[in-house]
Amino acid sequence: MTPTLDAPVLAVLARAPRPLTVGEVAARTVRGSEIGVRRCVARLVGQGLVRSTQMGRNAVLELNREHIAAPIGELLAGLGDELRRRIASAISSWDPAPLRAALLTPAAPAGAGPTGSGSGDLALWLVHAPLPGESSQAEAPGTGPADAVRATSASAGSAEPVASPLPPEVPEMTYEQERAWRAQVRCLQEAVRAWTGNRLLLVEMSTYEEAEHRRRGSRLLDELRSTGIELIGPPLRDDPGPGAAPPVPRTPGSAR
Repeated sequence: MTPTLDAPVLAVLARAPRPLTVGEVAARTVRGSEIGVRRCVARLVGQGLVRSTQMGRNAVLELNREHIAAPIGELLAGLGDELRRRIASAISSWDPAPLRAALLTPAAPAGAGPTGSGSGDLALWLVHAPLPGESSQAEAPGTGPADAVRATSASAGSAEPVASPLPPEVPEMTYEQERAWRAQVRCLQEAVRAWTGNRLLLVEMSTYEEAEHRRRGSRLLDELRSTGIELIGPPLRDDPGPGAAPPVPRTPGSAR
């Protein structure tokens, strides 16, 4: 939003539940060095938008919410939540609907951008019903949906099945539904570009492919469980790993 550090610093302070030291502010901003953050904070304190209070040997900082420009900081802090709300609202009305959807994000401090990344581009993970003809390709001996979902995890050294939070058998799309799906995806990408000026990158997979990722212990699913932001489907952090019992899935279309 700005070429300076004002926006990320104000966003961090607006989100903070307590006053922060300048080091804590620097650790939570999505870009900029600690020296740069210190200079930015000194300027904002001089302008009165940030309050500095001496506590012991350290000065702690907080947004001066009485300042006439304070709502700008609060608006900046809420941009990520607003973007997630818009994306969740858009995909919750899709037909055919995704079975799972989540924003991919690297581990990031509080107050980071919509996906925690400073690059601007967004990445969305979508799990959909099998595409036309995918069922027949997947149902070769040992590779059908039941086999993919119940496959054992050799790498984990366990004879327990690789559980999936999704039903093992989801009817595949018709060709008409596939065309509708592609049109919905394109519309969402165009909408996100209009909302943010950034691209929406997609990681799409069918329920068969999702089951295969689970069977292999995919790094993508590990990343989603640790840092992803679920929009539709079972909570990611409750998503079982290999050998775990599956949770009760949330109704597709219910967004957080």
